Amino acid sequence: MTNIAICGANGKMGKNVYACIEDRDDCQVIAGVDVCTKQYAEFPIVAAPDKLPVKPDVIIDFSNPALLNNLLGYCLSTGTPLVIGSTGYSDEQIAQIKSAAQQIPIFFTFNMSLGINLLVQLAKKAAEVLGDRFDVEIVEKHHNQKIDAPSGTAIMLANAINETLDNSKHYVYDRHSRRQKHAKSEIGMHAIRGGTIVGEHDVIFAGNDEVITLSHSAASKAVFAEGSVKAALYLKDQPAGLYDMQMLI
Repeated sequence: MTNIAICGANGKMGKNVYACIEDRDDCQVIAGVDVCTKQYAEFPIVAAPDKLPVKPDVIIDFSNPALLNNLLGYCLSTGTPLVIGSTGYSDEQIAQIKSAAQQIPIFFTFNMSLGINLLVQLAKKAAEVLGDRFDVEIVEKHHNQKIDAPSGTAIMLANAINETLDNSKHYVYDRHSRRQKHAKSEIGMHAIRGGTIVGEHDVIFAGNDEVITLSHSAASKAVFAEGSVKAALYLKDQPAGLYDMQMLI
């Protein structure tokens, strides 16, 4: 039995993670962390990681980048594996995560969906085959409560394509302030926010007289919760290092 603590336990994703774990018999939630400590299940919820009543086997985090220092501090001091599902981290924070992964196992990805990570592989293959003959644009759509833009997933897709093309591209975010043609050296990224859209991503390869579009649409947050629980079970017995969904797949 794997004992899991949920960071961001009272958020929408935290509750989805709990619902996912509740249906399993190989893991259980023993505690939660959230600024709102109101309980909705049998496990206690505390305001900070260092107030956890017992050390979990692994922590699943869907909280906020502002909590990163406290979270990494607790995990480093206790040797607790950490699954990071939050997005919106700065370059400096990502460097912190990579540094901490030298001492503890950390699972870090911009998207916990197995389908999205398959989309990444398909986008890389398309870039490999099509090369510079096709322009690349990425369009992402999310609910009106999402703060960061473009999404971490859009950035993950762009990075995967760019790495396949020897990092020869630069990113252009929207075009309202640009009166320029689409350069061969750019990948365009566009963010749409509205309603309750869970998450939609389109990778568009536009060439002469033909267009290839790779798409993924999430109907609920449960797909991300399911992926994070699989990641936690995988990470529990791993040595220190940085892990991602491609390794799990």
